[in-house]
Amino acid sequence: MSEDEIVFNVDELKRWIKTGEIFRRLFRYRKSVLLTVDLRLLNKPFAIALLLKLLSRKESYIQDQKGNLQLISLKFLFSLFYKFMKDFFSKRQLLKGIFEELLFLQKIEKKRLFKSDGASVYLRTDHYFGLQSGGSVGHIAGVLNNLQNPIFITSDTIPTVKQHVEKHQILPNGDFRDFRELPALHYNRTFVEAASERIGNRNVSFIYQRYSIHNFSGIKLAERFQVPLVLEYNGSELWVKRWWGNAPKYERLIEDIEMLNLQQADMIVVVSKALKSQLLARGINEDKILVNPNGVEPDIYSPDVPGDAIREKYDLKGKIVIGFIGTFGKWHGAEVLAEAFAKLLMNFPIYKKNVALFLIGNGETMLKTKKVLTEVMEFCRFSNEIPQSMGPSHLAACDLLISPHVPNPDGSAFFGSPTKLFEYMAMGKGIVASDLDQLGEILKHDQTAWLVKPADATSLMFGMKLLIDDEAKRSCLGNAARKEAVLRYAWKAHAERIMDRLKEISSERA
Repeated sequence: MSEDEIVFNVDELKRWIKTGEIFRRLFRYRKSVLLTVDLRLLNKPFAIALLLKLLSRKESYIQDQKGNLQLISLKFLFSLFYKFMKDFFSKRQLLKGIFEELLFLQKIEKKRLFKSDGASVYLRTDHYFGLQSGGSVGHIAGVLNNLQNPIFITSDTIPTVKQHVEKHQILPNGDFRDFRELPALHYNRTFVEAASERIGNRNVSFIYQRYSIHNFSGIKLAERFQVPLVLEYNGSELWVKRWWGNAPKYERLIEDIEMLNLQQADMIVVVSKALKSQLLARGINEDKILVNPNGVEPDIYSPDVPGDAIREKYDLKGKIVIGFIGTFGKWHGAEVLAEAFAKLLMNFPIYKKNVALFLIGNGETMLKTKKVLTEVMEFCRFSNEIPQSMGPSHLAACDLLISPHVPNPDGSAFFGSPTKLFEYMAMGKGIVASDLDQLGEILKHDQTAWLVKPADATSLMFGMKLLIDDEAKRSCLGNAARKEAVLRYAWKAHAERIMDRLKEISSERA
């Protein structure tokens, strides 16, 4: 590719805009190509297409993962501008309609009945597309693969969902893509009608929805089929936006939708005691809350998984490998791990001969993490994002595994239940983890893991040093963690607890 041609993705474009670098790139290239997941799902298409045109002196294209290529012509820009104006003048009507729907749904008196012999309908309505790995992928597949007669109705395909699961993908219809949050709000209408068609006249046991911001499709479908709504609630999406993302535009509306889901759900599945406490404080009935930590497939994540090929690929032969896997979210603490590793090599330079840090995955905090590792970069390996199915082999290449999660920025209880924690346990590796809420409840210090002070690089450094030096302890802790994972935290048992509690709630109301 010549110097005046550029291929880049949406994240890079956002970074250029945020830093102001975009201005020095205007009209710099003869040809520019923006890579995206799906042409039909690109946010702010008019603004992005116009910006692409300004980057190039001649040709500009948008290309998606399926190989579809769109030339940014004047005709195409005009069609996007026409759609922008049409949606702009429809915004008020959309929001008014959403408010009216919420008012109607708030008045519903639940008379929905559980049917034990029907299908389990799982809804995934998130507007995150192209995910190949991560905790949400593991959770969705883990639950779905173990439900009875599952029907999966989803906004996107999810890796590692088994072949026997009936799958239906429902894409947004493209309306309001130039406006924040409106596509997700409009998706309620698109999704409910399309999902109803996919289900048809079949017998349904219950609706199970992984709660997503802006969405109340599960309530409408539960009412339509007169079956219970099981809501999987992994935390307040509004809180996540405020503290780990960008403040939402329609905060009050989001809060109303979130509360409506909690009130109308017949059963709420949360992954931690901290989340249950949050719901109780919001006035949710305790009887319908099930605390059900995340899980693992112990036959897939296992000490028997070979890691030699990965060690060979990343030049890790003969090394004691410190491993971390994740999407590098702000709560993961990857920067703390980086600081701890740098301290380890600075204070104990002998480890430079035989110790390596292996960071598996990619995400928001990776650049910060790498910056912390600048002085010790030669002793680090990076896999970038890998498919979910490759997770076990990458973890198998490690000798000890780190879960360096950090406290919530507002001082509230850490409400997460990291899927990596249970995957680490099932691999039978020595674990060093933050002694933080559920992590400190699931893991037992010096029995199934070595626990350290959260967000404390020095404490983490000494925890890693202990397991680097003591292979026998690594093995002992790993074996004990593996037994605990198999006994208590298999996804099959997780799904069974959901079904058992749903039957109890249904019989109590009969």
